[in-house]
Amino acid sequence: MRRIMIGGTGSGCGKTTVTCALLSAFKRRGTDVCAFKCGPDYIDPMFHKNVIGAPSYNLDSFFMSDDRINASLAENGGDLAVIEGVMGFYDGIDFSFSGSSHEISRITDTAVVLVADCSGASLSVMASVRGFADFTENNIAGVIFNNLPERLYGKMSDECRKIGLEPFGFLPRIKEARVGSRRLGLVSAEEISDLKEKMRILGEYAEKYIDMDALLRAAERETRAFSVPKINKISDVRIAVARDRAFCFYYDDNFKLLTKMGAKLVFFSPLANEPVPECDGLILGGGYPELNAHRLEQNAAASLSVREAIGAGMPCIAECGGFMYLHESMEDENGEPHKGVGVIKGKCVRTNSLRHFGYMEMTALRDNILCGRGHKIRAHEFHYYDTDCREHSFEANKNGETWECVVTSKNLFAGFPHIHFGSDVTLAENFLKSCEEYKCTR
Repeated sequence: MRRIMIGGTGSGCGKTTVTCALLSAFKRRGTDVCAFKCGPDYIDPMFHKNVIGAPSYNLDSFFMSDDRINASLAENGGDLAVIEGVMGFYDGIDFSFSGSSHEISRITDTAVVLVADCSGASLSVMASVRGFADFTENNIAGVIFNNLPERLYGKMSDECRKIGLEPFGFLPRIKEARVGSRRLGLVSAEEISDLKEKMRILGEYAEKYIDMDALLRAAERETRAFSVPKINKISDVRIAVARDRAFCFYYDDNFKLLTKMGAKLVFFSPLANEPVPECDGLILGGGYPELNAHRLEQNAAASLSVREAIGAGMPCIAECGGFMYLHESMEDENGEPHKGVGVIKGKCVRTNSLRHFGYMEMTALRDNILCGRGHKIRAHEFHYYDTDCREHSFEANKNGETWECVVTSKNLFAGFPHIHFGSDVTLAENFLKSCEEYKCTR
């Protein structure tokens, strides 16, 4: 399988813009292209999915073994895989390569195209590019210059070749395809009404200014040998999944794994005031409930349905935004309180800084629907909200800092941490077993 990684000199350099431009251009050519994202990000894969019309999968070396990363790449890849990097190319966990785009490129033996942002600079950009090329042994094959005036590309190409890197092209500043951002990164794909038009424009620019054929040549690599992790069928239970603008942070990898284990996913929208479907389990993902707090509060039928389902014993996983929604009260982005579902006694409040940002490991203090007491789960957090509920069932640890997190009951696992089942498939297995038990007792 051909594969290429779009790495960057840092966050905000234009990795997502370039990745979406390439996906759009390859799609227009009729290439069977697929998309991946390094790290735990939810938002960028939404843009990939909008362009190619198919899921985009995460490759995360904190959550996934080398074999699982390569298996995911091979299993979910088409004729060409375009992998978007995370942060700066070498940026990993705790000032190391661990979890970085560089590490993923080495695990998968993928050629890297470095995106260099030329905003406010010209020749100085090459000092940065050369630093990336010489910093350590790597798979960097060439460069795409972002926000570069066309008149400068010839000279930048010459400088690029001098240090042994291929200039793959450039993108000028494209105002008509600009996407806004907020504290958690880019605005979500579903919030942009003319997104498909923006992606079409990016594809046209890529065809005009980027050497697509040279990229295809660089993407030619032999696939490394790896072992395919075995997935056992657990149950044919039905899982209700809240999915709309308020609840949109999901790993397609998790959905695929649950499906492989026999589950059928049934999607519904609390924002549309839809009740929980007739199912055996419930997942409330992260997203932006705070931006939709007033509407969620008004949708009494949906919140009553969620409350009654959990109250009746339906197993439920609620992550971050879903956790916030389950509180008695939840503040919106302006700090105004709104009525929540009421399953979790307490209120969820807005803060002015990130809370426990990044990867961490948490240890179960008691048995729950995902694991037993003492079991360790890898997770990550990215949120500005906090809770006054202190009925926590896990102790989290990040670089020696500890705190309690996650509310559990006989059928509930709810908290700010996000979980990737690829880190521990027994978590998915246990959830489905809980759903099967609930199904048999109804």
